[in-house]
Amino acid sequence: MIVKMKHLDLLCLAAEEEATLKALRGLGAVHLDFAAAGGVAVAAAKGEAADAEKAVNLILKAREASEMVERRAHSAKEVLEFDSERTEIRSELEAVEKEIRAYEPYGDFDPALAQKLIDKGIDLASVATLPEKLPARRLSVMMRERERLVNRINILTDRIAGTDEKAILKNFPKLADKIEFECAKELMQRAGKIAVVSGWIPAKAADDLKAKAAECGWGTLLRDAEDGEMPPTLIEPPRLFRPVKALFAGLGIAPAYNEADVSVPFMCYFSVFFAMLVGDGAYGAIFLAATIFGWWKTRGVRSPLAKSWLVMLTVFSSATVVWGVLSNTWFGAGIPCCKSWPTVEWLADPSYRHMMLLCFTIGVSHLMLARIWNGICMFPDSTAVAQFGWAGVLLFMYMVTNSIVGIFSGIPVWGYAVFGVSLVAVFGFSVKPSELKVKGAELGMLPLNIMSALGDIISYVRLFAVGLASVKVAENFNSMATGLLSSENAIWVNCIMAVAMVLILVLGHALNLAMAGLSILVHAVRLNTLEFSNHKGVSWSGYAFKPFRKH
Repeated sequence: MIVKMKHLDLLCLAAEEEATLKALRGLGAVHLDFAAAGGVAVAAAKGEAADAEKAVNLILKAREASEMVERRAHSAKEVLEFDSERTEIRSELEAVEKEIRAYEPYGDFDPALAQKLIDKGIDLASVATLPEKLPARRLSVMMRERERLVNRINILTDRIAGTDEKAILKNFPKLADKIEFECAKELMQRAGKIAVVSGWIPAKAADDLKAKAAECGWGTLLRDAEDGEMPPTLIEPPRLFRPVKALFAGLGIAPAYNEADVSVPFMCYFSVFFAMLVGDGAYGAIFLAATIFGWWKTRGVRSPLAKSWLVMLTVFSSATVVWGVLSNTWFGAGIPCCKSWPTVEWLADPSYRHMMLLCFTIGVSHLMLARIWNGICMFPDSTAVAQFGWAGVLLFMYMVTNSIVGIFSGIPVWGYAVFGVSLVAVFGFSVKPSELKVKGAELGMLPLNIMSALGDIISYVRLFAVGLASVKVAENFNSMATGLLSSENAIWVNCIMAVAMVLILVLGHALNLAMAGLSILVHAVRLNTLEFSNHKGVSWSGYAFKPFRKH
């Protein structure tokens, strides 16, 4: 469900704007458009946060080049000062090293003495090779200076590396709060003694706002969104599917305010896509083991975001293990005693027709769900008939797809009947007669949209293709590794080959596991956010509701 929003205009005394913003932040229910704020105070707060981030990066980088053990409490400002001094010294060191390179071929001589002899008319060129221009100091002095500068750089690097970055990191929430508070102050519009700030608040939180307004003496104006306004999107899926909000946040996507919340089908189908794209029960077990370790590491930590990711990964990993059981695929190999299982035997069809049938069936169910859902939401409006007609078109295209690849021997007569009725529904009810002048051009695009429905269903074959590729890559690594051992080799040779075999298996399956993770980001996300969303009418053009509150 997408939560209904109310537009808020809040009035307070200009002298009390800071106290008002603190109270509003404590309420934690109002979304403010911080992107519109960009004053001097905001820039200073952002600069402070950037300095802290830079300081942490400097500490971590310096630690790689330092043997420092003792930790000291330095501020981010001090770390940046150390780095600035180190940069200046490096410039001096570069100049000294350039000077050393220029005069090192001439050896360590006293330039002052040489100049005195030259001034007295003594020809030194006959007894020694000297540069055209004498240096200002001896070579040994230059080298001591270089050593001093290098030591100073090392001392500063040790100071940076010895800084406890956790002390700086603890200030990050305060810095984020400071940035947002300065942004909120910038958004305050002042008119004499009155200050006004505008934002969005969930309708269910309106009563809490009114109570706070009565307590603080604010004036408030709440109204529904007007045409052309785009409120932020706050999704509230059923509790079981709430963790998918973390996935949306990670992907940086949100449905528009006037669109549908597709959290439930997104998570359900994503789990299936995850399992089929990884395609290996052993890989799923590795994901599951890593997730269990994550649960153990974060025990006692109050982080809803971390918990949401762990819940999702538990579901996705478990689904992959189940797929491994059904397809009998473990590290690219199968368990011999399990090959006679009914499901395994059906999925292991050498022609891969059953696997493609499964992919197309998942695809048509996914897309038909979107259209039927649209029809139910539009009912009793006449355009609901067109959505049910689209469901019939998809069912016919499913038959066509299976006929093309040889899974079905042909399309049954009733399939053509469904297609005919569906075409009438789509062309007859997609646009109302009163809207023909405005939306009549959409009817001309319907034939292309109908043909693209065929491509949408075929697109789900990627579940089979990518999953099969993952299994074949695993099989090839297994063959490469086991091929190293031979009964004809000497024992010591086989010992060396055994080590190489283990390395090939570990590195090969690690690479394949990483590629599987990449395929999930590309294909599983696409099938939900493109194919399904196009049929559901979700453009993902919204922006997430982020209330003004303390971090």
